[in-house]
Amino acid sequence: MISPLLCNIYLHRLDREWNVREYGVLVRFADDLLVLCRTRQQAEAALARLRQVLAELGLEPKEAKTRIVGLEEGGPGFDFLGFHHQMVRSRGWQTGRGTVFLARWPADKAMRHARDRIRELTARSRLLLPPEAVVQDINMFLRGWVAYFRYGHSTACLAKIRDYATLRLAIFVGKRHKRGRRFGLHAVAYLSPDRYGLIRLSGVVVPPRANKPWREKPHAAGERRR
Repeated sequence: MISPLLCNIYLHRLDREWNVREYGVLVRFADDLLVLCRTRQQAEAALARLRQVLAELGLEPKEAKTRIVGLEEGGPGFDFLGFHHQMVRSRGWQTGRGTVFLARWPADKAMRHARDRIRELTARSRLLLPPEAVVQDINMFLRGWVAYFRYGHSTACLAKIRDYATLRLAIFVGKRHKRGRRFGLHAVAYLSPDRYGLIRLSGVVVPPRANKPWREKPHAAGERRR
């Protein structure tokens, strides 16, 4: 992409002039950056220096995303590159064996983006497409999304997105056959995460039995659908 490349070229001066010993460790990806400091005084000095260097380049930090955060247990944490980072205590804290560590999982903004994208892929305007094609599009998005966010402590968030994708696909199938959500849940076959934590939908929609196409009314008692 051209934009990140230009950012790296333009902000290379910031990397060269940054004094790690005086202002802390600077971590930057394109125009997103984070400074790790030992004390609040060092953080305030780093923020002042950052504003100064950016002003010399004709830039200024975005105030809505610029703040000083103290990394401590129970603190708000911070978002960086799509992940939310927060100090938490491990299991076993009740017995005195737990330790405090920096955990990370998909930020709220990343979760909203995933839900919005899945909702777009299963929108009513796509009802004329076969379910297999819709599932293929969902899988393509989920494969890339999960490949990025599977690191850290993202199990609970990945499960939420997996369940949401399954629900939206079930609603899509139900609408396509003029049936309800429950019908879609029975029709959609999906795979659970594998040992790498990847989310995958099988793309298999249960076909009707021979000579018994999908019905628009609830099936009669005693009959079963695959």
